[in-house]
Amino acid sequence: MSNAAYKEMWEKLDLDVPAHDALLEVLGKFYGDIYMSQQGRLQGAEYLDFVLSEVHGLRIKEIQDAKAQGRKVVGSFCVFVPEELTLAADAVHVGLCAGADAGKEAAERIVPRNTCALIKSFVGFKLAKICPFTESCDMIVGETTCDGKKKAYEAFGEYVNMYVMEVPQCKNASDRDLFKSEILRYKAELETLTGKTIGVEELKRGIGIVNAKRKALQRLTALRAADPAPISGRDALLINQISFYDDPVRFTAKINELCDEIEKRIATGEGVAPKGTPRLMLAGCPMAVPNWKLPYVIESAGAVIVGEESCIGTRNTRDLVDEEAVAKATTMDELVDALTDRYMRIDCACFTPNDERLDNVTALARDVKAQGVIHYSLLFCQPYAHETFKVDKALAAAGVPMLAIETDYGMEDVEQLKTRVQAFIETLE
Repeated sequence: MSNAAYKEMWEKLDLDVPAHDALLEVLGKFYGDIYMSQQGRLQGAEYLDFVLSEVHGLRIKEIQDAKAQGRKVVGSFCVFVPEELTLAADAVHVGLCAGADAGKEAAERIVPRNTCALIKSFVGFKLAKICPFTESCDMIVGETTCDGKKKAYEAFGEYVNMYVMEVPQCKNASDRDLFKSEILRYKAELETLTGKTIGVEELKRGIGIVNAKRKALQRLTALRAADPAPISGRDALLINQISFYDDPVRFTAKINELCDEIEKRIATGEGVAPKGTPRLMLAGCPMAVPNWKLPYVIESAGAVIVGEESCIGTRNTRDLVDEEAVAKATTMDELVDALTDRYMRIDCACFTPNDERLDNVTALARDVKAQGVIHYSLLFCQPYAHETFKVDKALAAAGVPMLAIETDYGMEDVEQLKTRVQAFIETLE
């Protein structure tokens, strides 16, 4: 499709086309500086570059074509919204979190200034009319994982068709019952939206697609334990980011191809950095496109990132829906039980207590052979900022040093961050 045809599509979506053009120009330059400057990238990274170059073009065209065929589009901000159910209703599921300061002034007219950058970003992208994904959605699903999001959805709901799922704050039997009822409520909402009934076979199909995607990403995580590191942390983060909005079946096939290439690279001892390069793991808040600042700072400082403990990382991919339970299931109730059990294993900082996260952080650091962990919190993100102290204590007990970093999407602190990261790397060496 020509750029003119894309412009026509963007105009139909009521985007502010000049502002959107300016965003794409900045994004393209930013991507070039951070990604195309890398040495020794995998050949399969061409897929990542293509997806990013067409993120507001070809992918939006595919979504518009799906809508023209009568399919609905559901946007979400969180890994608690079950993609399995969205796919079972033959709808398209896309992630909407935004990772750049855009429409900030407009956002601050409806959310407080001291709201985290991620919330301000998704609100700003909508109010500034520069996100074709948001404009393509028939329904947007929020969740109650933090007070900032919960209250922002009230304001956001005046601009979009907003639906909010309640996520419990504890993990007792009553909390599991609550989340099971929320999954059933979401299923009913999807059926109303799409006019389709979700049956046992449809949900089994949806579970199969999403489990296959998670398995491909689990495979990638396991391969990153190799030394020398076969893939950069920047490219691995990009893969996890793309998993939220690319077609899931195509994405799974492409990531498995990439993993085949990585296996060959490991067999020949090739890597993106020399053997013995300091190995760091990221933990904490999610990093939405185009929030690539910290990985760029870390890898420019002479380390390599070998794992991400975040929602755009292992928190989203670590657990499958139990395949044995799914195979045996003959009723919707059995399948919903299997879904509920899987989603209640997510170790989001919204939970109290959240001790399993401490076990998962230390286990991942061990599995990917990380020599140190950088715990990342977005400014004003209370849940992850609070957990920084507990994670530090757990990692210290496991003999893994940790550096805590709190930042936002602005580039003003890049040099300061680089100095801190370099000093941390020196302590590891």
